[in-house]
Amino acid sequence: MKSKSARERHGLSENADAKKQTLLRLKRAEGQIRGIQKMVDEERYCPDILTQMSAIHESLRAVERILLRNHLQHCATDALRSGDDKKAERTYEELTNLFYKHAR
Repeated sequence: MKSKSARERHGLSENADAKKQTLLRLKRAEGQIRGIQKMVDEERYCPDILTQMSAIHESLRAVERILLRNHLQHCATDALRSGDDKKAERTYEELTNLFYKHAR
């Protein structure tokens, strides 16, 4: 069996509950999107569709929170505690970019 790279070992493999919650929320968002497709097909009232769009955005933000927390708890913490200055610097850069990209 091949060994996994550092990126493959981390992520949601460290936290089964985070993985379960992420998949559950993504499936829920998928269902919401199908619902909006049906609403558009049925030519429903635009504000009703927009309300559902807001619900999808919030569902995806919840997934982002789960993934970010998991990344901080496992991947980033491991990198910062590794004693490898280059790895820590890459992690700080990555976290800075993530916070900037996902800030509301």
